[in-house]
Amino acid sequence: MTGLAGYRGRFAPSPSGPLHFGSLVAALGSYLDARHQHGTWLVRMEDLDPPREAPGAAAEILRTLEAYGLEWDAPVEYQSRRSAHYATALSRLERDGHLYACACSRREIADSRTGPAGVPVYPGTCRNGLPPGRAPRALRVRVYDQHIRFRDAVQGVVEQALATEAGDFVLRRADGLYAYQLAVVVDDAAQGITHVVRGADLIDSTPRQIHLQRLLGYRQPDYLHLPVAVNAAGEKLGKQTCAAAVPVHERIATILAVLRFLHQPVPADATSLGVRGLLDLAARQWDRQALPRQRTRAVPTGFQQARAVP
Repeated sequence: MTGLAGYRGRFAPSPSGPLHFGSLVAALGSYLDARHQHGTWLVRMEDLDPPREAPGAAAEILRTLEAYGLEWDAPVEYQSRRSAHYATALSRLERDGHLYACACSRREIADSRTGPAGVPVYPGTCRNGLPPGRAPRALRVRVYDQHIRFRDAVQGVVEQALATEAGDFVLRRADGLYAYQLAVVVDDAAQGITHVVRGADLIDSTPRQIHLQRLLGYRQPDYLHLPVAVNAAGEKLGKQTCAAAVPVHERIATILAVLRFLHQPVPADATSLGVRGLLDLAARQWDRQALPRQRTRAVPTGFQQARAVP
């Protein structure tokens, strides 16, 4: 097992439902990458959006991680308790002239051209001031005529022209809640995260996060985006697709399924190793070069739809 001094990774789930196979892929992938490097692994609960949260989901996710032997190295952070830090970052951006108020609703920009993730690109309606008679709703950050380029450890070189593929994006929403893009950047910097291992559904958000890192003077982490588990219809697993909670009484079989999904070595004597022994061996054998170089992969049979957990 190799080592990397100062490695700090994290798993940051959203508590919109129980831990399903796709989220376990991200959790286990980030955990094994950190442990392979003798690094620190943290858990951060991205509970920024109360309307989307499922009651009790945060605690259930933590219990499931513990049942699977995924031990974090510091107290869990909760984004819902960090509003003052996001406000401070917004103040810095506003002081430096990077923010402006926006009066547009989602409906008003729905017909704008879309970026690489299918999200409408903001046309800049309020960039030079609010239209007459309109009240401010959200705060947007300016993007400039630049290409953000980074090398992902699995997906290779990713490049995005922010102005034409993303547009000025929201940092504080019309309902007063802080946007994910701001919170993740502020929290990764505050926790000293050096390596971000997560699902490839977030790869198109990464250039926006790098833009914010540069504006705020933060260090850019190294990125590794794992394939996202999708169902037979090609849909990402989640609450809306009735994804099954991972079974706490079938832990070894489920860990093996995740290892196969990520093209990692699978020991023949896994049952005799136990969960702890299996994780330790998987960390030693973790091979970044073997990870599938694709953004989505079909989830194994049995982990797609909600089912009764023993």
